[in-house]
Amino acid sequence: MDSDDHSREVLAVPPPTAMASMLIWIPPELIALFKAIIESYDNLATLRTEDPAQHHLRLYFAPESALDVHGLIDSLAAPFSIRRLG
Repeated sequence: MDSDDHSREVLAVPPPTAMASMLIWIPPELIALFKAIIESYDNLATLRTEDPAQHHLRLYFAPESALDVHGLIDSLAAPFSIRRLG
C-alpha cells in the first residue's frame, strides 16, 4: 500500500441476535391511527399484520427497547382497546 492509499476502518454494529415481539388485538377501525402513532416513534418498533381476519397485529422491536414499547402499549391500551395476545 503506498502513502496515497487511505484505508478506513469500518466499525460495524452487529445486529441484535433476536428481535422481541408482541402480539396484540385492536379494533379494525383504530389500526391505521395506531400504526401512525407507532411509526411516529423513530426506530422504536415495526408493526405487521399477523392475522387480518382476526385483527391480530405483531410489534417487532429490539430487546433493549422492550421497556419503552411495553410502556407505550400500556399508555394506549384503554383508548385503543388493546388486548395483548402474546
